[in-house]
Amino acid sequence: MFKESFLLLLATLIVAPLHLAEAQQPKIPRIGFIDAVGDPSSPSLFVEGFRQGLRELGYVEGKNIVIEYRYGQGKVDQLPSLVNELVQLKPDVLVVGALPAFRAAKEATKSIPIVIVATVDPVATGIVDSLARPGGNITGLASLGRDLSAKRLELLKEVLPKISRVAVLWDVDGPGPAIAFKEYEAAARAFKLQLQSLEVRGPNPDFEGAFQAAVKGRAGALVTIRNPLIARYPKQIADLAIKHRIPSAYEGSQYVEAGGLMSYSANDVDLWRRAATYVDKILKGRKPADLPVEQPTKFELVINLKTAKQIGLKIPPNVLARADRVIK
Repeated sequence: MFKESFLLLLATLIVAPLHLAEAQQPKIPRIGFIDAVGDPSSPSLFVEGFRQGLRELGYVEGKNIVIEYRYGQGKVDQLPSLVNELVQLKPDVLVVGALPAFRAAKEATKSIPIVIVATVDPVATGIVDSLARPGGNITGLASLGRDLSAKRLELLKEVLPKISRVAVLWDVDGPGPAIAFKEYEAAARAFKLQLQSLEVRGPNPDFEGAFQAAVKGRAGALVTIRNPLIARYPKQIADLAIKHRIPSAYEGSQYVEAGGLMSYSANDVDLWRRAATYVDKILKGRKPADLPVEQPTKFELVINLKTAKQIGLKIPPNVLARADRVIK
């Protein structure tokens, strides 16, 4: 009897510290991340920007932070179900970057903090109460579009002074592009430009048909409205613009890197890098409602001179001098 009691006491003394050690181990935060554009084998540049931001803050994926990824692959209609999948996992923070995902996340949870990276006005679309005091469980970054839409048309006018008609390529089923198209309409009136709407839809957008319509409509240039569907095809769009010799302006530098003529936008990688700072603040106890929605303060003009040469266009020196980056 004494021997059994002694062995039981010994076992308790050995096991108790182990349980205590387990209890004292810090909980590893879990982040839910929606990559609306990429897929598991080819994540979008937004993923790398976010990872870069986390590394700079001392987070090592798999060691002191866990990220649950869901990939939309440009299929906008699938984003709500992907958001709901992540909400069921009860992550510490949810990170999203497309209007349908914002709306789905806002509807799915009032308790999980949500960090957004928006290219539409989150106040006008009802995602947050205001930029300064977003309220609720949502905050993040927003690159507001109206001034940028006007700037892209202004740049096209500088490069092509005689231009009178601009084609706008957009996903007609996307709520974000519908808002952006109205912004371009308002800007076009100020510059006395006609707009030609080139509407495509997923899952297999007819870009060739859209460009043929632009040529038939005698569009002097093209603007592309970015959303998850359109962002899946930067090279195909750029190649078609070159093929049909249509000068093109874009809402992200990845299109210019793929062969587009020029872009004017915030730095996407930097925006997603900064999204990591919001996650860090929330994990350290800050409430989303108290974190103002930031706007980028720097925008970059990127010009592809190789493409300009291919379509027989000379970029005016005063425009070239303002470029933040030139691809030759």
